[in-house]
Amino acid sequence: MQLKLLIPCLTVCSIVCLAGCTQMPQQSLPITIAVTPQVAAVSTGQTVQLMASITNTTSGTAFAATTNNDQTGVNWSASEGSVDSQGNYTAPSGSQSTVVSVTATSKLDHTKSGTATIHVVVPGQVSSTANNQVAQYSIAPGAAAKVSVRFGLDTNYGLTTWNQPSASDAVTLLVAGMKANTAYHMAALVQFDDGTQFTDVDHTFTTGEVEIPSQAPTVVATTTPGMTPQSGVELLDLANGVARPTITDLNGNILWAYIQVPNGTIAEPIKLLPNGHFLINFSNGIQDGADSELQEVDLAGTVIWQMTAADLNKALAAATCAGCNITVVGTHHDFATLPNGHVVVIAATQQVVAGTTVTGDVLIDLDQNHNPVWLWNEFDHLDINRRPFMYPDWTHTNAIRYSATDGSLLVSIRHQNWIIKVDYANGLGSGDILWHLGYQGDFTLVGGTDPTDWFYAQHGPSFATANTAGVFSLIVFDNGDDRVFPSGVTCGAAGAPPCLYSTVPIFQIDETAKTATLTFHGSPPYYSFFGGNAAVLANGNIEYCEAAGGPMANQGEIYEVTQGTNSQVVWQMQVTGQLTYRGQRMPSFYPGVQW
Repeated sequence: MQLKLLIPCLTVCSIVCLAGCTQMPQQSLPITIAVTPQVAAVSTGQTVQLMASITNTTSGTAFAATTNNDQTGVNWSASEGSVDSQGNYTAPSGSQSTVVSVTATSKLDHTKSGTATIHVVVPGQVSSTANNQVAQYSIAPGAAAKVSVRFGLDTNYGLTTWNQPSASDAVTLLVAGMKANTAYHMAALVQFDDGTQFTDVDHTFTTGEVEIPSQAPTVVATTTPGMTPQSGVELLDLANGVARPTITDLNGNILWAYIQVPNGTIAEPIKLLPNGHFLINFSNGIQDGADSELQEVDLAGTVIWQMTAADLNKALAAATCAGCNITVVGTHHDFATLPNGHVVVIAATQQVVAGTTVTGDVLIDLDQNHNPVWLWNEFDHLDINRRPFMYPDWTHTNAIRYSATDGSLLVSIRHQNWIIKVDYANGLGSGDILWHLGYQGDFTLVGGTDPTDWFYAQHGPSFATANTAGVFSLIVFDNGDDRVFPSGVTCGAAGAPPCLYSTVPIFQIDETAKTATLTFHGSPPYYSFFGGNAAVLANGNIEYCEAAGGPMANQGEIYEVTQGTNSQVVWQMQVTGQLTYRGQRMPSFYPGVQW
């Protein structure tokens, strides 16, 4: 009796238990799922193969997840686009870049999944600009990234722009450095912040002619067999005729020219800014500062901002800085760009001295909004009675260099035969002259003949060492117009040196000992009566420009030479049809990029 009653009880209990068991939560499996690649980037409509793997977290055993074995299979899904059962993800077609999540979920345990992030990028667009040799490349990454453009004569490319950041929206780069009338290939390289790289589809762009090619200078460049010049491009600051700032490759091919030059003016100078634009000072080249116009332009030739002499005088009238209540003729010859975004310009001003109108110069510090915030006036700091050359064009300041080591300014004053150091102190200085370098200055010349081996009517000095104060080196183009010779020496006489010749000296300056030691004294092949500049290149060679060099009256010469007592010519360029105020080797068209 008891046994009969027990059997129905077990049957009922079993039914209840079974029913209850089917409603219990699924037990979590000891696995993890990973999708590879974890991040990827594709163009719209393209497909990428994804793989899922399952790892047993107890044993550490990993195996590929397959779709034909329910014990290890996964289901695929995507937030946008489509993914098949084999893990082939196809990006959506559309006009907007996006970020997609693709997920692989365990068939047996829906709580376990792995995810891949896919950047879907709409192909970029390439278009022409106002400059026949500059292309505009636009692409929207769809997520935070840096974008550069690789370009060249084939799909090996070889050249690159700089990287420009983008939060997610479109970034536009100007691609420059291409020869005229030539087909180029180019493709954007997108580097997402998560480490993913995306290469855009290849685009082609054909450049046009050099603007006004009949008026372009004739440029011939030669590399000495067996020698290798410092790589980069050559920036030519042309000084007469149809004077347009021009950039060439090291074979003499014109890669870029700025054609929107104000009528009757020349560029003195043009410099590449940290933002990738050019800053150019235009004036008429006859009277310092006359008809001046300072322009910031991009590679396409678009004017970003400009300041005429009238604009500058208006800003000076509104300024509160000491000494700013003056009127200037205009800006000329050079400027210095500072790390804080300021620009220190040279401007001519005039005073009547003993009935004679005398032209001197001022330095004006313009802040990021182009407002004057500091001014230094030569009439306040130099002796008006010192007149070694070309008075009443008393000073004819032609270069300014910022000393990053101590925040001072070095100023080249051509008609005083001096380079002076001014207490600028990053805009807080007194303006006192800390020293005078040159003939009748504050330094003792070591390793040369005093006074002959000083510089005269000089141009284009630059620092030749990373350190720019204390003990450092300075290179300069010594035009030699009014060179002084030792007592008893008659230049041009038999056995005596010629009266007119140019040199390229490097001085090691010791500010404490007040010595200037000649460590190099180059001898250019020609006398250049004006213009020019000199610099030590990254490879240690010296480059100098003879603005009016060569046997022709209308010709510039640029040389790259080795240092040492047996200096050799590595590379040279002849520019015929125009004088060359300055020639400068740039690493590329883009700050921080070496070609």
